[in-house]
Amino acid sequence: MTTTLIVIAVLVLFVLIVMVKSVLVIPQATAAVIERLGRYRTTAAPGLNILVPFFDRVRARIDLREQVVSFPPQPVITRDNLTVSIDTVVYFQVTDPRAAVYEISNYIVGVEQLATTTLRNLVGGMSLEETLTSRDQINNQLRGVLDEATGRWGIRVARVELKAVDPPPSIRDSMEKQMRADREKRAMILNAEGQREAAIKSAEGQKQAQILSAEGAKQAAILTAEAERQAAILRAQGERAARYLQAQGQAKAIEKVFAAIKAGRPTPEVLAYQYLQTLPQMAQGDANKVWLVPSDYGKALEGFAKMLGAPGEDGVFRYEPPAYEKPVSSAPEEDDPSVADWFDTAPDPAVAEAVRAAEAVARKEVPGPLEHSPVERGVERGTLGSGPVAREVGGGESEPPRSLHE
Repeated sequence: MTTTLIVIAVLVLFVLIVMVKSVLVIPQATAAVIERLGRYRTTAAPGLNILVPFFDRVRARIDLREQVVSFPPQPVITRDNLTVSIDTVVYFQVTDPRAAVYEISNYIVGVEQLATTTLRNLVGGMSLEETLTSRDQINNQLRGVLDEATGRWGIRVARVELKAVDPPPSIRDSMEKQMRADREKRAMILNAEGQREAAIKSAEGQKQAQILSAEGAKQAAILTAEAERQAAILRAQGERAARYLQAQGQAKAIEKVFAAIKAGRPTPEVLAYQYLQTLPQMAQGDANKVWLVPSDYGKALEGFAKMLGAPGEDGVFRYEPPAYEKPVSSAPEEDDPSVADWFDTAPDPAVAEAVRAAEAVARKEVPGPLEHSPVERGVERGTLGSGPVAREVGGGESEPPRSLHE
C-alpha cells in the first residue's frame, strides 16, 4: 500500500513537472529563442507557447524594445593631433532575435566597439573646430556605419548622439580666452558703433537746430524790418497829416481873426492896444536884450487907419469892407483829391491780420502741471468780469484791433 502511494505520488509529480516544462508564457515586447536538443527550433512569440518537455529549452530571452546604451568617454585624436574625450549614446532595437543570439556572442559589446572604432575614424579626419561644430554630420555618418554593420546581427540602430566632446584643459583655457577676446572685440565694436551713431545723431541735431535758429532769426529780422518800415510809414503819414491839419487850423484861425477884425471895425486905439500886448511876447526871445519902441508908431497906425477906414459920426476912423467883397469861401486845397488819402488812417489788412495773430498767440496761456486752468485763475484773481480776458473766457470772440479813427 505504501509502495502504491509512493508510485502515485511520483507519477503525479512527474505529470506536474511535464506540464510545467511544456508550458511557456512570454511577456509582450519580448521574444525567446527555443532550442530542441541543442539546435535552434523556433522563436517563441509573446503569449502562451507549448514546449516538448526535456527536449525543448529556452536559449535566451530577447528584449524587443528600443534600448539606450551610454558608452563611457573614449579618447579620440583629431587631425591636428589633439586628444578629445567623446561620450556617445546609441539607440538600437533588436529586430531578429535569432541573429542577435547566434550571429554575435554579445551584441551590446559589439555595438560599443563598433561605435568607438567608427568614431575614431570619423573624428581622426577632422580638426578640433570641425569636431565641435559638426556634431550632426558625425551623428549621421556614425549611425549609417553602425546600422549597416549591425544589420546582419538582427539589430537596427535608430540614432547615435555625441553626448559630450571634451577637449584638453589647456585647449579649453585657450578657447575660453579666445571667446573672451572675441566678446570684448564685439563689445568694443558695438561701443564704437554706438558712439559713432550718437555723434552722427548729435551732429544732425545741432545742424537742424542751427538751421531752425537761422530760419527763426531770418523771419524775426524780416518781421522786425517790416514792422519798422510800417511804423516809419505810419509815423511819416501821421506827421504829414498833422502838419497839414495844423496849417489848415492856423489858416482857419487867421481867417477867423481877420474876419472878426473886419466885423468889429477896429479903431487905431484898438490896434495900438493889441500891438502893446504883443510887444512882451516879441521881447521874450533869449537873444533880445534891448527893444526899442518907435516914437512915431502911433502916427503910423493913425495913417494906416485913415487909409483903410472911414470917419464915423464921432470922427473916429473905422474899417469899412468894400461893397463888392465876397465872403471868404473854403480854401481850394481842402477839396484837393490828391491829399484825400493823407487822412486815411485805416490799417493795412495784412498788418492787421499779423497783429491779430500775434495777439492771439500772446494771449494764449499754457498751463503747467501745477497751475490752475485759465478759468480758475480768472475766478481767483477776479478778472472774469471785464477786460479781454473775460471776453475770451466767456466764450466770445476777442475784440479785433481798432483803427486810428476809432
